[in-house]
Amino acid sequence: MNNNHWRTPVVVLICGGLIMTLAMGVRHGFGLFLQPMTLAHGWGRETFAFALALQNLLWGAAQPISGLLADRYGAGKVLFAGTALYVLGLVGMALSTSGAGFALSAGVLIGVGLSGTTFSIVYGVLGRVTPPEKRSMALGIAGAMGSFGQFALLPVSQGLISGVGWLAALLILAVVAALMAPLSVALAEPHRDLSAGRHQQSAREAIREAFGHGGFNLLTLGYFVCGFQVVFIGVHLPAYLADKGMPADVGVTCLALIGLFNVFGTFGAGWLGQHFSKKHLLAAIYIVRSVIIVAFLAAPLTPWSAYLFAMAIGLLWLATVPLTNGIVAQVFGVAYLSMLGGFVFLSHQLGSFLGAWLGGLLFDRTGSYDVVWAITIGLGVLAMALNLPIDQRPVARLRELPA
Repeated sequence: MNNNHWRTPVVVLICGGLIMTLAMGVRHGFGLFLQPMTLAHGWGRETFAFALALQNLLWGAAQPISGLLADRYGAGKVLFAGTALYVLGLVGMALSTSGAGFALSAGVLIGVGLSGTTFSIVYGVLGRVTPPEKRSMALGIAGAMGSFGQFALLPVSQGLISGVGWLAALLILAVVAALMAPLSVALAEPHRDLSAGRHQQSAREAIREAFGHGGFNLLTLGYFVCGFQVVFIGVHLPAYLADKGMPADVGVTCLALIGLFNVFGTFGAGWLGQHFSKKHLLAAIYIVRSVIIVAFLAAPLTPWSAYLFAMAIGLLWLATVPLTNGIVAQVFGVAYLSMLGGFVFLSHQLGSFLGAWLGGLLFDRTGSYDVVWAITIGLGVLAMALNLPIDQRPVARLRELPA
């Protein structure tokens, strides 16, 4: 008797989306803790920024390993372990009194925890349970649910900081993050280990095939830019606005608007990916981001100019994610989607590390974010150029399979 009949694609999509809602929603508010925590501990912004940069780096570095484990043995155990590390990291953030302790908790524990609870793991399961013609839309819906978490949990984080203080806020968010554990049951793939031996490739062969494919390398390099842009803005935008004399609630509202409009942008990207060239959509997203940033910096800064910037950049915030993972699935198949998506995501997180860290470092050195804004704009142009030549056709191995 099959006891897993309840794990339908719809159930997997809902539970996977809710996991991303919690994982991405809690994380999206970390920038709100920058000023109160650095003031309370007497740290420079570089100390806080380095921990979040390390988080992003280790999230990416651990992602291929987490992805391989999920591809081989099912995602449930990986999701559960990732949740445990995430929760421990939030508790550690609250209790840290030194830069090293903060880097260990916010950087190492949450970074590795995120690798087991976000895009590549959830998308790998969805890629396997969803028909190819519906895959891009399913990835878009899951991404949109993660985006909704960024919108919905951001005011919760700010309200907790204002109401009970940053330390208690982190402990409460740890309880919220723990809800991912029961949701992981729906994505358990209990028989995944039995099917691993029937893969047409070994993991090593899949890696060799991907890195020998020019389009995969271009896609990976372009994703570096995505990470740099979104994490620099997500971590440093509230502080940038406060430095310019904007009230604190403007930064909070901007992050909330990014999360809200990200819902529509990510869902829309998934829908568009079913009807148009994914690489052309990616190229357009990267160049339009740069145009939006230029317009934001050139216009007089007011609360409404900041809100318009947040809405516009929010539409493109995670719109790259379903398209990027969709190209990986389209070109290489879904057997090792979590692992290969993890390698691409590693590049994203290298960019995230530099975006978060350089933002703090160059601010402390120069007293402004001007240099990092300029780097962010230039990288968008580069990413557009990298995505245009990508070959999106399935590899010969898949084209030769019988219909």
